[in-house]
Amino acid sequence: MRISRDDSEHFFPEDTLLILWREETLVLLPTRGAAAGGLMLKQRNLDGDRSLLVSEVFGFEIPAGSYTAIWDDSIGGLRVALERNGLP
Repeated sequence: MRISRDDSEHFFPEDTLLILWREETLVLLPTRGAAAGGLMLKQRNLDGDRSLLVSEVFGFEIPAGSYTAIWDDSIGGLRVALERNGLP
């Protein structure tokens, strides 16, 4: 998964997050730094975009493509809705 530098700095300023799979939706929750646990976003390119290998977490691939992420104040994280497309 790739996250733009601007979105990463805005939503995940510590470059750490938790990722959950809920009802065909990825939920990305920011954490308060490496000491709080979670996964580290890695810098992908010179523009500062970040990346995360989602298959490492869930053991299945998410089809390549662009997905819309929506901030959900009720959970304090980003929701990324995915179509079924054979995902578990």
